[in-house]
Amino acid sequence: MQPTTKKMNAIEALEEAHRIAFAPFVFQASVSLRKLGILDYIFDQRDDGGPTVDEISEKLSLSPYGVGVLLEIAETSNIVSKNAENKFELTKVGYFLNYNTTASVNLNFTHDVCYKGLFYLNDSIKTGKPEGLKELGQWNTIYEGLSKLKPNEQKSWFDFDHHYSDGIFEDALEKIFERKPKTLFDIGGNTGKFSVKCCNFNEDVDVKIIDLPGQLNIALKNAASNGFKDRISGHPIDWLSENPQIPEGADIIWMCQFLDCFSEDEIVKVLSTCAESMDGNAELIIVETFTDRQHFKSTQFILEATSLYFTVLANGNSKMYPASVFLRLIEKAGLQIQEDIKLGEYHTMLVCKKK
Repeated sequence: MQPTTKKMNAIEALEEAHRIAFAPFVFQASVSLRKLGILDYIFDQRDDGGPTVDEISEKLSLSPYGVGVLLEIAETSNIVSKNAENKFELTKVGYFLNYNTTASVNLNFTHDVCYKGLFYLNDSIKTGKPEGLKELGQWNTIYEGLSKLKPNEQKSWFDFDHHYSDGIFEDALEKIFERKPKTLFDIGGNTGKFSVKCCNFNEDVDVKIIDLPGQLNIALKNAASNGFKDRISGHPIDWLSENPQIPEGADIIWMCQFLDCFSEDEIVKVLSTCAESMDGNAELIIVETFTDRQHFKSTQFILEATSLYFTVLANGNSKMYPASVFLRLIEKAGLQIQEDIKLGEYHTMLVCKKK
């Protein structure tokens, strides 16, 4: 997709520059307006023309000063509007900010997981390491610490991760089980959610989750609690170790939003390791949200912002990639693409076989 560039005059351009300079202020004000229940209360009073600052203050037990400063910046940021009677209503921006699922997931992920660490982005650009990760814990990559994050951090991380994958699972399962696999490897299984869905979808498949030990323990507990202890097993792995290995015998190797967690060289390493374990009939399925295959500019923006999370917090060297890069890396790893399938609005499924 080719982004469109809006022509601005000098005043508009300067105004946009000021908005960028103070963007963190607007963001934190938005978080407060949500957490304090101010946006909810304004929306609930919409049929009465909206509340005043004093009414909000009294209802929510907040000072008129605190409510006032938040609503002033919210009004100039087009989150709320104020009428001649000094009553507030949500704008469309404010409504989506407070009630749209995607916007909420993005905001919570930014606030709970990324915000403090983003301060170190400049350092990460220089060093190629996730310099902001120290705000969450002392690990080399965030993946080592997912099972040890604080509850609110962990919830926001997994809500973000699952939000951008769960929607395409049903379509993906249909396409997977057209192939009648008996053994499926779930690479980077996280909480085991997809593995459980596979077993619910098809009673004949056995699944092996391949992930870091900490995550694998969580996934296997979830598998057992769903009644699939005998059909879902695990294989611990550190893909960044010198010579990672996975078992043979998979009919399908599945990896969804996994390879974007690695640099280009590391992606080739992961794919080559998988290729070595595959026989001539096995298929490797990659599902990703590619930056160059997005219909909406807002989605491309979200993906490119997410790349900065990888830079400063996740690992320091990966990103959300365009499909053109993946096509080259798949070829380099000794695989060839059999099918290139669009899934939903944002995802692409690449079905690969060994050359």
